[in-house]
Amino acid sequence: QAILCLPRSFEYSQKNAVLVPAAALGVGGMLVFWLRSRHKIKTLEMGDGWWGSGERPLKGKEDESIRPFKIETSDKEIEDLHRRLEQARYTPPLEGAAFHYGFNSSYLRKVVAYWRNQFDWRKQVEVLNKYPHFQTTIEGIDIHFIRVKPSYVPHGQAVQPLLMVHGWPGSFYEFYKIIPLLTEPARHGLNEGDVVFEVICPSIPGYGFSEAPHQKGFDTIATARIFHKLMNRLGFKQYYVQGGDWGSRITTNMAQMLPQSVKGLHLNLIFINRQGLRRMISVMLGAYVPWLVGLTREDVRRTYPFIQKNIYELLRESGYLHIQATKPDTAGCGLNDSPVGLAAYILEKFSTWTDKSFLHKDDGGLESKYSLDELLTNVMIYWVTSSIVSSMRFYKENLSKDPRLTPDARVGVYVPTGIAAFPQEIVHTPRAWAKQIFKNIITYSYMPRGGHFAAFEEPKLLAQDIMQFVRKVEQL
Repeated sequence: QAILCLPRSFEYSQKNAVLVPAAALGVGGMLVFWLRSRHKIKTLEMGDGWWGSGERPLKGKEDESIRPFKIETSDKEIEDLHRRLEQARYTPPLEGAAFHYGFNSSYLRKVVAYWRNQFDWRKQVEVLNKYPHFQTTIEGIDIHFIRVKPSYVPHGQAVQPLLMVHGWPGSFYEFYKIIPLLTEPARHGLNEGDVVFEVICPSIPGYGFSEAPHQKGFDTIATARIFHKLMNRLGFKQYYVQGGDWGSRITTNMAQMLPQSVKGLHLNLIFINRQGLRRMISVMLGAYVPWLVGLTREDVRRTYPFIQKNIYELLRESGYLHIQATKPDTAGCGLNDSPVGLAAYILEKFSTWTDKSFLHKDDGGLESKYSLDELLTNVMIYWVTSSIVSSMRFYKENLSKDPRLTPDARVGVYVPTGIAAFPQEIVHTPRAWAKQIFKNIITYSYMPRGGHFAAFEEPKLLAQDIMQFVRKVEQL
């Protein structure tokens, strides 16, 4: 019997010899997976979308061709504009109101007179067409962009692709002054020979010459996905991204979505939705013992008195936001029909968002930083494309949900990040607060001057900061 049992016990021990290591290997593998998953970077799901008219076609692949595009105008378009400008009605401003009640109508008359009698839209169309324009169809809508390559690249030097994204009420035209500084730095007195860029500036769908989405729900995450597809279609595997205003949130989403594709993220405005006890303590102690909560003297100067700068001033400057985040189509009707109303609505932002003190000036300080030709060219991009309503809808699509519950609110940013903090920006975010979301801040610069429209107002300062950031990332 003992002899008969021997084969069985041998068979059993043989099974053990296989099962025990297999079980140990399985448990060990699960442990390794658990430990790795704890440190795995959480990303924003890319997903997919369809924004064309009607149902998505079941058959047939989307046309992925890149088509040259040219901005054009006509006598009819200009005559219609002139007729509307001539028929404008004005309400006299209150005495001494300056820009405290919005765009001062006495100065508006001067702007409209210049627009009607001196502004040359045909000439500005030539200016706009000086860079190569393109369109391509992504997710059912035509995406417009400009692509500018450096004219000269020193031997052995890598050209860095840079996607720059505008916001509201701006456009791709905001970048026209910074593009030559980035593509030809040596020619413009920037001795940054080791960094040169190829610049791609798309129009956000629904803005300017990018087709407006035909479906509800088009937000910054959808835009981020479309811009990744655009860069991939252009043949780029890795690239830098830069933005302010909506461009900041779109490029941040791009970094959260495909961190392996984004070499670096540079922002001149940051959105921080996370509040909580930690932030409250930081706000309460920051004015008295800033060093204890990681704030600098400059942070204190820009952030306090807190109620005035972060609540009162923000409320005063964000009335438009509440309208656009709720009933954009109602307010948009008048703006789309009246060029004078459109100009007042848009240009008021180029006053107080450039410098808060411009509120006290009768002309809103507009011509101290920009020319009327520059300002009206930006307005014209909205006018000739009838895109003001679709641009305003972007607020409703992004702000009608609880910001703490959106998919991107639960995802950190781990790509190398550069932040340029301009002193006249609508709101200041100290580095200590930015670190809650941006986990890998390489550069944080307190810019000496400038406001919300950084590339348009202070192109050289912004270009230098982008170059400094990219140089540090390339050395990592």
